[in-house]
Amino acid sequence: MVRLHRILPLLIALSAASPAVAMVGGAPPSADEIGRSVVTIVGSRGNFCSGAVIAPDLVLSAAHCVSPGADYKIVLYDAQRQPTLRDVRRVATHPGFNVQGILAHRASADVALLQLAEPLPRANAPALIGAPDEPIAAGQSFSVAGIGVARRGDGKSGGVVRAATLVSISHPGRLQIRLVDPITNNARPGLGACTGDSGAPVFQRQAGGAVIVGLVSWSTAANNAAGCGGLTGVTPLTLYRDWILRTAKAWGAAL
Repeated sequence: MVRLHRILPLLIALSAASPAVAMVGGAPPSADEIGRSVVTIVGSRGNFCSGAVIAPDLVLSAAHCVSPGADYKIVLYDAQRQPTLRDVRRVATHPGFNVQGILAHRASADVALLQLAEPLPRANAPALIGAPDEPIAAGQSFSVAGIGVARRGDGKSGGVVRAATLVSISHPGRLQIRLVDPITNNARPGLGACTGDSGAPVFQRQAGGAVIVGLVSWSTAANNAAGCGGLTGVTPLTLYRDWILRTAKAWGAAL
């Protein structure tokens, strides 16, 4: 049973979120094709994360967002920003996930799938999943869309879907991609994922349009300090897409 006395204060804070700024660095709200797929995940231990709808009853997120022993709900908001909770029937995390690796900013299978008890409304349009175009190289452009806070430590600044365009740096590959704001280049605070953006979908424009090619796993402040607005660590779906498809099929869901 989800402990509502823990979740309700969080929902109140998120529903009162300011629309003025966003995803640290001032990213704008996103109501386009990528924004419509993003939902909020809340847990009975008081945590919140981002997720992406990939089928009417399936949400894709990060494995570190769904710890064993906790219950989870999907939060939807109406036009007046009033939240409603949707039940999660079951959760699966990739068997290769290692939480210690993510805490140390190392690569891991930070991928999870949540199946809902009932399909979501059509307004929550499912997004396509795929893998980054190869060869994966520095300088490629990606869009990150999440519900995380705009100001670190300020829960009221989260809860609105925001999107930022970031670029890959150093030596990206199939295990991990590191993104930065191309304007600040990790030298000073800029756009980037923050608290609540864990599990957020990372999109790449491909022939069929915007495709989810990765998930947000961690972040740093500028110059690799602790915080937000520097690096955004991404787990690509290249090695994990087949697991997602197999799990969905085993659950009777079609992608």
